[in-house]
Amino acid sequence: MRAMLRWAHADLRTHRGEALFLVAATAGIVASLLLATALFGYATNPWQRVFTRSHGAHVWIHTGSAADTGRLAVLDGVAAVSGPYRTATTTVSSRGARAGVELRATDAVPPATGRPLMTSGRWLDPAAPDGVVLEAGLARALWAEPGDRLTVAGRTLIVRGVAETAERRYRPGDRPGTVWALPRAVPRDGPAGQVVGLRLTDPGDTDYTVQRAVTTLGAGAVGDISTWQQARAEAQGDTKLLGQVLGLFGLGALIAAALAVFGAISTRVRGHLRDISVLKAIGFTPGQVVRIFLVQHLAFAVLGAALAASLVRSVGSRLPGRLGDAVQVWQGLPGHLPALLLIPVAAVLFIGAATCLAAWRAGRVPPVPVLPPAAAPGGGLSGPARKALGLRVAPALVLGWHRAFGRGRRAPAAVVRLALPLLLITVALGAWTTIERFDSRPEQLGLAAALTARPDGTLGEREATALLVANPDVRAAHPGLEVAALVPGQTGTIALRGLGTRERPYPYSIAEGRAAQGPDEAVAGQGLLDLLGAQVGDWVRLTAGGRPQVLHIVGRSIEPENGGRVISTSLDTLRENDPGLRPSLYQLQLRHGAHPRTVSAELADASRGRLDIHEVTSPADHLSALRGLVAGLVTVLALIGLTELSTTIGGSVRDGERDLLALKAIGLSPRQITTVTVTAVGCTALTAALAGTALGVPLAHWLIDHEARATGIGAGIAQAPSVLHLVALTAAAVAGAVALAVLPAARATRHRLADTLSAVA
Repeated sequence: MRAMLRWAHADLRTHRGEALFLVAATAGIVASLLLATALFGYATNPWQRVFTRSHGAHVWIHTGSAADTGRLAVLDGVAAVSGPYRTATTTVSSRGARAGVELRATDAVPPATGRPLMTSGRWLDPAAPDGVVLEAGLARALWAEPGDRLTVAGRTLIVRGVAETAERRYRPGDRPGTVWALPRAVPRDGPAGQVVGLRLTDPGDTDYTVQRAVTTLGAGAVGDISTWQQARAEAQGDTKLLGQVLGLFGLGALIAAALAVFGAISTRVRGHLRDISVLKAIGFTPGQVVRIFLVQHLAFAVLGAALAASLVRSVGSRLPGRLGDAVQVWQGLPGHLPALLLIPVAAVLFIGAATCLAAWRAGRVPPVPVLPPAAAPGGGLSGPARKALGLRVAPALVLGWHRAFGRGRRAPAAVVRLALPLLLITVALGAWTTIERFDSRPEQLGLAAALTARPDGTLGEREATALLVANPDVRAAHPGLEVAALVPGQTGTIALRGLGTRERPYPYSIAEGRAAQGPDEAVAGQGLLDLLGAQVGDWVRLTAGGRPQVLHIVGRSIEPENGGRVISTSLDTLRENDPGLRPSLYQLQLRHGAHPRTVSAELADASRGRLDIHEVTSPADHLSALRGLVAGLVTVLALIGLTELSTTIGGSVRDGERDLLALKAIGLSPRQITTVTVTAVGCTALTAALAGTALGVPLAHWLIDHEARATGIGAGIAQAPSVLHLVALTAAAVAGAVALAVLPAARATRHRLADTLSAVA
């Protein structure tokens, strides 16, 4: 044991750089995995993030104004109470859009429990008695921003801020939005009540606490109850796809990190073949050699993992941009500490397994060192290499290419390990460009209309159409209606949509088949086809409003709404069965460059409030967090790629030390010898980048379309990264590899002759 420890100590003193690299590589990989976990928690738990930061209430109880809600504070299991707040239910309008709201009277100081988190603007101020703060979902529906004016029961209120809340969100026609206001701005006439929030000691006792609260107040006094489970379920439904995407990236990053660690350890063992032979020659057994390397690398791994965990915990929240925000939020989420411990432990265990395999190979090294057959740089040159020399290509470049790819299985393994993070970065860029496509070319993804206008009962069809097309920014106004329909054998409903006319059909995004043109023809979303087990060309029978509809599906359209459970035809087709049908909405296509908010305000003024106008929502709105997270994911993958690149550089430099005498003997200068090593590293990086991008583009297409099909939108939305982005990624990988390799390659050429002889002895 003493001899083993003495050798390990001597090896550490001799190869301090390699030891430092292994510790740094382990720390970088563990830190990357921890940051990936933080990003995943940040993106897929938006509700939990808001709930934690706002010290949210687990239960919100709406009661009548006469209920004695003060008795709830003394219930067992209630840790804190928010409110009670006096409420009034009313309707607000802004820029032609209307929404049902609950005005909530609160103080100028935000509450400690259930505190709204400001995303823009400021909280209420007694100096501005007409100021209000809107829930973020309600603000989006109304297109309202700080400084805008709202009309509430004939009174004008000014938006001071927009805030996020962990309560259930605004849903048109289902749940009113929340508007926080000072008590004097909340009317006392009309429907009134109060709401109180309860934060529980044990969230698992929510159902029991709700029962006790209802018993305490009386069932007749309770109007509505919403729990944290309901709010969380609603919020997580919008991030399911995002969670799947990030989970896939996390798995890929884990595999890439595992390969990078294995490559680093294997490269280091290969560099110690001479030392291993000496150890065996002086009496060390294969088992002792294995234990030396295992204990040594486990110590490096433990040190690196502990360093990474300490750094992420202490300074991770100070990182710039989304990474710092993600770490800060992650540290406040449940399960943060177990993940902070389990990830480093798992990394150390994997490094131990990889070390066992590499050390087992080290134990089989013969006591007498054997010069590798590829020691002579010119030996075994391939035909293309000889032809390149014959064409007077610089010998340094030819020998560099030969060192990169002419030495057995190590070159393909290095290319694979480096290509994997580059492949995942390409997929991440594909996800980014697909989301950008919803904004830049929405008409190709089922979002040809930018606005939806719903006339009230006083506007006739001709009058509404004339009013809409009179606006110079409205390119087309397609009349239509949407009703719930039943299909045979199904208890749920699907959406039957009649939109446009045969003379002016609505421009659906057709991914398969063709557009509906004749009578009884329709296009369907992927979700509907999956529900019915149908395909393009089939006939389906629906029942809407007690009237049967038999439609011929001639195409599959990209449908981002209603989970793709939509079948669309022309309004003329629906009127053939029911001539009394009148359009209930108009889908408005705007001219290029027209701003939806400006057009909405103009139409609202022109119609004198008889049009309810809303902006068409895009799936990209729910995935907007992915845009900021792509940069974080690319950073994590780049760290893993940098670790593997460092291993590749170390192996190439070590090969260069072995070849140094031969290269000097054939007349190469130190600069040319440095060029050989740099060329070898650059060729490896270029091959890995080309392979990663070439495989990443079709993989991104397949993954995005597969997820789109699973969510009902349908395949056909994927957009590959631009050629410019792929070229930039390849150039960055090669330039980074060359820049990192120059200094160690130049140092290797200055080794003494005795050192070089010992390296090949």
